[in-house]
Amino acid sequence: MKLGHMSVPGDCNRISPILSQVGNKWAALTVLVLSEKPKRYNQLRREIETISQRMLTVTLRALERDGLVQREVFADKTPPQVEYRLTPLGETLVGPLFALCEWSALNCDDIERNQAAYNMAQTPKAKVAG
Repeated sequence: MKLGHMSVPGDCNRISPILSQVGNKWAALTVLVLSEKPKRYNQLRREIETISQRMLTVTLRALERDGLVQREVFADKTPPQVEYRLTPLGETLVGPLFALCEWSALNCDDIERNQAAYNMAQTPKAKVAG
């Protein structure tokens, strides 16, 4: 597949759903938080402050389904505890996500200025009474 001047292995039909999943803000934040160390559900919920309980559950299940996160149950504890950790495949995603975060941080001022200029240009000018 050609994307501009780059050649990318694979085809769009297979790549698009993967990009949608790993590019999702909740999935990206969850992977980045888990990159520090394995965490329990409530630890994740506290660290990703704006995520709802339902969205965290949905996100963790999707990441587990994709093989990026492993869910481990410690049944010997009372009550049983569940811990989430990145799989080796999930760990390979951390570098690209950090690079994207770094790029975003370096360019957010320019992007916000561009958005404001674009929005201003799209706003209809008030008609001047003549």
